[in-house]
Amino acid sequence: MSKIRTVLGFDMETDIGSWTSFYDGFRIGTPKILEILDRRGVTATFFFTADSAQKNPDMVKMVKNAGHEIGCHTLFHETIGDSLFEIPGMLPILPEEVEHRIELCTQIVEDIAGVHPTSFRCPRLFGSTQVVRALERLNYKADATYPMYFYKEQLVPYHPSADDWTKKGDMKLVEIPNFADLSMESKDQYGRDMDQWPLWRTENAEAVMKHVEGYSKYCAERNTEPFLCFYAHPWEFAKMPEGLIHSGEGAVLPDPFIIKNCGEYSAIQFERLIEMLQKEGYEFYQAGDITVD
Repeated sequence: MSKIRTVLGFDMETDIGSWTSFYDGFRIGTPKILEILDRRGVTATFFFTADSAQKNPDMVKMVKNAGHEIGCHTLFHETIGDSLFEIPGMLPILPEEVEHRIELCTQIVEDIAGVHPTSFRCPRLFGSTQVVRALERLNYKADATYPMYFYKEQLVPYHPSADDWTKKGDMKLVEIPNFADLSMESKDQYGRDMDQWPLWRTENAEAVMKHVEGYSKYCAERNTEPFLCFYAHPWEFAKMPEGLIHSGEGAVLPDPFIIKNCGEYSAIQFERLIEMLQKEGYEFYQAGDITVD
């Protein structure tokens, strides 16, 4: 059975994304993720914001000592690329700020981890041509940002164009598409229901595998070997607060699916998903080790 490439990427940020300022679930969930990966004998990439690394240096070192890749995820989980859809209070930074922020994030994470990060992911998969240009100049190997559900064009890793990051070109950087089931009919205006996140948690591992099967058939029809890149967060492996979350000058109320089944159920289903993928011949790689065929 041929080994099909798979990347597991964990976005290391404040609990529930940008909607809180705390790291309780982060600290509880990260060791649980490492235990799962160790039991299943797989490797992964952990994309740290500079803020999460500074406030949790022990977690950075724990991930590194477990043999996983240390990547970057901006300074504070800010929108660094082009917005795919509007989020109140989440306006993208100016293009001229992009490279400096990535450079600063890289240096902070490197100082804490003791290794130079060479893989990146933009928060919410909001990437841009400006981002990949900056990553190329900063000697990054991989950008695991491309949202397959939105652009629906690239199915496998590719070298992006310096003129349009969503198109193939001659940059050295490898752009990694995030898995979406393009075989299904979307009921969302942006195609977000084709994305795998967080289906293993809101439903179960079997539901994700049904979409893996659909996507695999979609690829076969195009004479392309399927490639999978998943993303998850450490706070999903810890029980998250329900209802209004108060912080600073106000409160937020996350949509129910954002925190549904966070904790033990999520951990069980995520490990089950890895097990099922392994049985189907999928092999796990760190983002920085992915090459273009």
